[in-house]
Amino acid sequence: MTQAFEVKDRYDLNDFVLLVKKLRDKDEGCPWDKVQTHASIRQNFIEEVYEAVEAIDKEDDLLLKEELGDVLLQVALHAEISSETGSFDLLDVANTLCKKLVLRHPHIFADVAADSSIEVLANWEDIKRVEKQQQTATQAIEDLPNALPPLMKSQKVQKRAAYVGFDYRSIDRVICDLEHKMERLKTEIEQGEDITEEIGDILFTAVAVARLGEVDASLAAERACERYIERFTRVEAVAIEQSIDMKQCDDEQLAELWNNAKRH
Repeated sequence: MTQAFEVKDRYDLNDFVLLVKKLRDKDEGCPWDKVQTHASIRQNFIEEVYEAVEAIDKEDDLLLKEELGDVLLQVALHAEISSETGSFDLLDVANTLCKKLVLRHPHIFADVAADSSIEVLANWEDIKRVEKQQQTATQAIEDLPNALPPLMKSQKVQKRAAYVGFDYRSIDRVICDLEHKMERLKTEIEQGEDITEEIGDILFTAVAVARLGEVDASLAAERACERYIERFTRVEAVAIEQSIDMKQCDDEQLAELWNNAKRH
């Protein structure tokens, strides 16, 4: 039987661990919590992280505190599920993390020099490759999670290739490459060919432009979506106000609506 959990006014991390065990107790636990598996709550983990990021973007500390708690719950649940099979528990997770952080911060815990964040990140990558016994950039690239969002994965793939020197030498060169791919796309459209591969190449190259311009491609795409939604909202409001059926508009009329929205 799980150790008794005491309801009180203020809790600490030990209480939190005990509470999760209580919820997972096979006899007295919550009917939902106790039947979950790593796979069944996989998507929950992703959603909770996105909600925490949303709180960061809103600069809402109270909301962030709540959402970080939800993320922490996911970590604790996964650790507790594994502890029930004797694999590892939350203390093992903390122990592994502490060892990793000590090892990857030799400028703090050893005699390696690192006077800038760039040097810190370089050391981090070097140590990580030694830890994982990665002898080539291909091994480092193949180690990337398949579940990463495509734009984020594209940027990481390129960075790991660039780590061994395989990269564009200037942002002008990559823009030239992007323009060339756009011309090739136009040709494929004119010829009625499948453009899936070419679209992928264009997106991948656009990520390279972002990377060399020191821009996070995922964040740039997210902000573009937000701007589009704001402008489309104004476009639709004007269309409704003026009784304009956008389905009946030609390209010039739609462009005029859009440009007016951009100016406001």
